[in-house]
Amino acid sequence: MNCNVGGVDRVLRVVVGIGLLSLVFVGPQTAWGWIGAVPLLTGLLGFCPAYLPFGIKTCKTK
Repeated sequence: MNCNVGGVDRVLRVVVGIGLLSLVFVGPQTAWGWIGAVPLLTGLLGFCPAYLPFGIKTCKTK
């Protein structure tokens, strides 16, 4: 599992993930907010399986 998510991409994913997860606890309290776990986890892990088929890498390679 190589890193394929770069710095700015990771930060945006974490922010969006936390924002969506907050919908579960505050605001409209909808279950759709749980979808925020996906960008949060991919941002924290630095790996996005959806990038693999398209060959996308936003991280710097060595």
